Amino acid sequence: MTLFAQQKPHTFHIPVMGTGFTIDTPLRIAKYGISSVISLVDDTLIEQMRKYYCEQSGEPYDEISGSLDDARALRITAYLDLLDRLTKLQVTALQASPFEPGSEITRYYELLPDSPLKQAYQNMLSNSNPEERQRLQKELRTQAIPGSIDVNIMTKLDRDFIRNGDILPPEFADAMAALRGYANSALKSSLVLSAGMNPRLYSYITRFKDFFPDENGTFKKQIILKVSDYRSAIIQGKFLAKRGVWVSEYRIESGLNCGGHAFATKGELMGPILEEFKQKREELVDSLLPVYTKALAANDRLPAAEPVEVRITVQGGIGTHYEHEFLLKYYRIDSTGWCTPFLLVPEVANVDEEHLNKLAAATERDVYLSDGSPLGILYWNLRDSASEQMRLRRIQEGHPGAPCPKSHAVTNTEFTTRPICTASRSYQTKKLAHLPQENLSDAQLAVITEEVLAKACICHELGGSVKIIHKIEPDATPTICCGPGIADFSKIATLEEMVGHIYGRLSLLTNSQRPHMFIRELKIYIDNLSKEWERYKLELSTRTPKYFSEVKENLLSGIDYYRNLANELIEDMRNSFLEDLKRLRQELEGLPLAE
Repeated sequence: MTLFAQQKPHTFHIPVMGTGFTIDTPLRIAKYGISSVISLVDDTLIEQMRKYYCEQSGEPYDEISGSLDDARALRITAYLDLLDRLTKLQVTALQASPFEPGSEITRYYELLPDSPLKQAYQNMLSNSNPEERQRLQKELRTQAIPGSIDVNIMTKLDRDFIRNGDILPPEFADAMAALRGYANSALKSSLVLSAGMNPRLYSYITRFKDFFPDENGTFKKQIILKVSDYRSAIIQGKFLAKRGVWVSEYRIESGLNCGGHAFATKGELMGPILEEFKQKREELVDSLLPVYTKALAANDRLPAAEPVEVRITVQGGIGTHYEHEFLLKYYRIDSTGWCTPFLLVPEVANVDEEHLNKLAAATERDVYLSDGSPLGILYWNLRDSASEQMRLRRIQEGHPGAPCPKSHAVTNTEFTTRPICTASRSYQTKKLAHLPQENLSDAQLAVITEEVLAKACICHELGGSVKIIHKIEPDATPTICCGPGIADFSKIATLEEMVGHIYGRLSLLTNSQRPHMFIRELKIYIDNLSKEWERYKLELSTRTPKYFSEVKENLLSGIDYYRNLANELIEDMRNSFLEDLKRLRQELEGLPLAE
């Protein structure tokens, strides 16, 4: 008999964090059934990590030179295949370990949440019959399955590749090559697509058989879409379904209460968005499945097995066991994503000792939503990171802007024919010299100058911590992209402690004033709306009065939704939740959003 074959061991996952924080996380925790996500942005770092782990494991290492035409894809495939091999060895060793205190298989089962699988383990422990106990242990060994080694492609990072002055064909562009690298790997896992729809990338998926059902109707590789709302899920899901590609999971992320890049909606809050997914989950499948099935038949492809899986997951700002359980039960979510708190768990994420201590001491004032990303997207940043210190030092010394060693975020052609990065010294020098010619008021000049200087080299420096830890670049200056939730925790924790916190076995919270995740998101939206209005008044925004009215109305509608939702909250939380809503409604209504 096979126990719970389709049930995932854990009810949380670890999302992608920067380019380096989770680049080797699967090697640390996949064997314990915990799924995590690797960024495919930085293939140079990926190659450096492959060299490191080949040396650590005794595997032969043959360098894949960056001068090769398809170096990016080849590097990604080689690294993912290495992770696949090493993780399988870890799982085999774990499954063979004895059921005794301190063993790997005991750790696997002790980490699990309350579930049928955990109960089966506890039944084995309490069984006094030696033969029956051995039989149960044999069954449990087969059920100690690993977490998924998923990968992330940020669809907006898709610069064309130039060699000897010539633009190579589209399949050599950054996102396209990353997709090919993953598709050609041996991994059986999921591709997380984030940052919006990229039609040429989505169409390119159809070139790879692993994304289509095999003879048994199952997928070797699945698609996860990170979405901001239901409408986005329908649009992107239908685009892929028409090409015979099924989305197995829709991963909802808070627009602003997150870590790293923050994609603000027009005031649509997480609670109402989750409610819409809850109400329309069957409708989502029913509307996409006929389109998908028709596309498979039109291309003579095998049908998927029934029923076709669709998972709904959520991440962004979750910080307590109660919030985790509420999302699972009330909104019928399949898994929650925990990001920022795991930056304080050295067993999971790569944060060098200096920044680990800074994160442990961080308050809400130490983390801010900045203009630091050269992609022009809001970005959560630790104020006193080495990267920020270096950025300010360059400004003080009169040569702002960073070197641009990797050029993944080159998008600007304001002063050049070939795109350059707005965080680069080349761009910032040219832009600052040109500002006096742009007929700006003193107030406008001050704001734009600050925004130009805010840009930081995130595509290189987000990998700084892991390069320090593994002595790849000991003098690296890391960028740290923690969300505001870092202020709720001040303890450098073990894996057991953080998982125990998620599952309610203990609490790691040290911020007694922590607001509910929905309240914090609402507050961030109001603060950001106020900031956008100030830019609008200076005539520095493309927003219209209609935009501000729409955002305000959506936020007020969200507040009304939360007032009704408060009845579902535990009594100890209900009163403070309602008081926070009342205060924030007054703050929102008091914003001077009209001339």
